[in-house]
Amino acid sequence: MAAQCNSLHYFTCKPCNRKPLHPSATAHFASHQETPFPIKSDARKISNQRLNKKVCAVVSEEKAMESNDSETGVFKLTYLEGNSWIWEVGGTTILVDPILVGNLDFGIPWLYDAAKKFIKNFKLDDLPEIDCLLITQSLDDHCHMKTLKPLSQKLPNLRVVSTPNAKELLDPLFTNVTYLEPGEGSEIQGKDGSSLKVRATAGPVLGPPWQRPENGYLVTSPNGKVTLYYEPHCVYNEESVGKERAGIVITPVIKQLLPYFLLVSGQEDAVRLAKLLQAKFIVPMRNGELDSKGALASIIKAEGTMESFKELLLKELPDAKVLEPKPGVPLQI
Repeated sequence: MAAQCNSLHYFTCKPCNRKPLHPSATAHFASHQETPFPIKSDARKISNQRLNKKVCAVVSEEKAMESNDSETGVFKLTYLEGNSWIWEVGGTTILVDPILVGNLDFGIPWLYDAAKKFIKNFKLDDLPEIDCLLITQSLDDHCHMKTLKPLSQKLPNLRVVSTPNAKELLDPLFTNVTYLEPGEGSEIQGKDGSSLKVRATAGPVLGPPWQRPENGYLVTSPNGKVTLYYEPHCVYNEESVGKERAGIVITPVIKQLLPYFLLVSGQEDAVRLAKLLQAKFIVPMRNGELDSKGALASIIKAEGTMESFKELLLKELPDAKVLEPKPGVPLQI
């Protein structure tokens, strides 16, 4: 869910134009896992060549055993529902927009209150060793203070890369924060000495029109051969994005709408994004699929389906593969 409760009166996302969608596609698309991993509250102990430690309960044993983390061009992506991820690339582990403590309620639970559907028993102690915290936006569904406060108490010196819009929230918590404006970049050092390159891109404007946009990110593997693009609203600047290339694109594909306003885009905009970046793999987010209640939750509507997105993509980018993540199961690309 991406409703920006404290700034709806300033909302600047484009008005929604509802168009009829095509029937579900029957073309072949790839799903990386065949069966969901049963989430358990107790963490399993598995062999991990890089960390050599207990890995969190959301990690799939069979998938983790298949990977060789020394492969610096391999991305291992674990979806934690909402906008939250763990990305493992070479020797570097990145925690993205985490919501791991309590519900998502923007501080006004009577208006909106959402819980995860599948990963219900995850604790901060279940996290693997994290090298960097990546924050895309300054609002609670990305910069979740119920999670970040205890995380900062455990890891006050954790490297953080963030939008400058979150500076007032993050500066009191963490001592090692890099704020990136769109177009700016930095490096993230892994525990094995390798480094990733990360560069910010322009995301949505979620306040008055003069406010700086929130961030998307381009993350490039240590060997420089694979780049991942991530922006959790499917909002982007076509001119600047068109100059980039990313083999992996993580994006919403199902739209979320309030009356007359588009909160999160997808469908044809997600296809356009993949085409601009010349993506080989699209990893669709289902960030609107939470157990939600409250007045705002009742008027947020979804538009489009996974099948209609695949049909649109097939017409424009027939060689691209859709890899649907299952919560808690590492997806290796």
